[in-house]
Amino acid sequence: MSGLVESVGARLLRASRVLSEIKIEPRLDLIGRVERIGDDVASVRGLPEARLGELLLFERSDGGEPVAGIVLTLDPDLIGCAMLGATSGVEAGNLVRGTGGVARVPVGEQLLGRTVNALGIPLDEGPAIDASKLEPVERAAPAIVDRDFVNSALNTGLLVIDAMLPLGRGQRELIIGDRETGKTAIAVDAVINQRDSNVICVYCAVGQKTSSVSQVIDAVKQYGAPQRCIFVFAPADDPPGIQWLAPYAAFTMAEYFSERGGDALLIIDDLSNHAVIYRQLSLLLRNPPAREAYPGDIFYIHSRLLERAAKLSSERGGGSLTALPIAATQEGNLSAYIPTNLISITDGQIVLDPRLFHEGQKPAVNVGKSVSRVGGKTQSPAIRKLAETLRLEYAQFLELEIFTRFGGMVDERTRTIIEHGRRIRAVLTQPQYEPLSVAHQVAWLLAIEHRLLDRISVDKVAVLRAKLSPWLDLRAREHVRQINTTGDLGADGRTALIAAITELVEQLASEPIPPKP
Repeated sequence: MSGLVESVGARLLRASRVLSEIKIEPRLDLIGRVERIGDDVASVRGLPEARLGELLLFERSDGGEPVAGIVLTLDPDLIGCAMLGATSGVEAGNLVRGTGGVARVPVGEQLLGRTVNALGIPLDEGPAIDASKLEPVERAAPAIVDRDFVNSALNTGLLVIDAMLPLGRGQRELIIGDRETGKTAIAVDAVINQRDSNVICVYCAVGQKTSSVSQVIDAVKQYGAPQRCIFVFAPADDPPGIQWLAPYAAFTMAEYFSERGGDALLIIDDLSNHAVIYRQLSLLLRNPPAREAYPGDIFYIHSRLLERAAKLSSERGGGSLTALPIAATQEGNLSAYIPTNLISITDGQIVLDPRLFHEGQKPAVNVGKSVSRVGGKTQSPAIRKLAETLRLEYAQFLELEIFTRFGGMVDERTRTIIEHGRRIRAVLTQPQYEPLSVAHQVAWLLAIEHRLLDRISVDKVAVLRAKLSPWLDLRAREHVRQINTTGDLGADGRTALIAAITELVEQLASEPIPPKP
């Protein structure tokens, strides 16, 4: 009996020593309660210190892992949250804990070649993402003093854009048009064309079908450089909070590279879906609606997003982040609420015309309604010099073509302009997944300037397109390499390219016209 007492006493002594070594410190827990929940949104009472964008943890009645939510609205009595996960087990009256932190996503080179969601969770079959480097999804845009002039080209490989609507590194250019007019195709070609550049590409799909995003990823893997791309996917069946967060997370992932002196290209497909998702969340949270039932701050959420794209000054590393947001219109209505907002925020727009698309002109860019406010300052010297009059010639042709459709008599000068314009239009029609290098674009512009294409029929332009690039790589390889490297066209290069193009055109002129499929 005495041995048992001594054993118990020894245990109590050891326990008292362990307890004496434990430091008892006060800990502040911020706790509220769920007022109501449904449709992937929740209203929380309490938590007076909560802030916009803060992450909250919702306890579940079934004892499972807490569900995260992000604060979207702050009222005197209630906090509106968008849920970032499945809400099963979250009921009115459950405890809600404030984290004091905002939503963060992993960043870094480990994301290259991966497909992730808005929280940085892998959606492919690869390993888990190392979360040692985390950055907030909401970040302030670079200040004016931290920006520099946009003066270097971001080539898309599409002649109609690079020649007449040039893009610069650090620009924000809106791609807008009706559904099924090739908006995503232009963005994908721009990503594929960066396979030979140093640009990191981030493709963000918001509310898209899984099959559509899979096609984009497969195309980049087949034709581009997927090892330098990040795919951020928020499918339509994800909670609205995840879809709303996706573009901000994609910007954070892209800013990692631009802030370290690199160049990044971000595609957001598309902001029309993003606006609809935010309208859904706002109405569910009982925010007052404004025009077209969108909340009053819809302009602000997109402007603070797109302002993060910039060309940084040399003091900030000299990197750039170029944004190509996509927006959908209905019946070509550019004066709708969301399109007008985005047009006023961005530095230009590429407008796609469904009539041109159905006529077979792809990319279906309406040159008259499209504009790039950066202009030719970003073009390579060779393209800038050769494309000076291209837009004017093409616009003149389109105007004259309308009048000739009535069947009136035309003089020889008008007929020459129309025939030349038809060949320009045939050149601007470019197959998907076949972006052109700078040297090959220069060759086409030389053929237009010297009217070499007028020697063959319009039907043979497609044949010339298939043969011209390998022909030039064989006959003028050194000059092609020099133009791609320097962007300049010297006298020797001009002579060599014209001679090579002329030889190929004369061969095609002597061949019979290919039969139409």
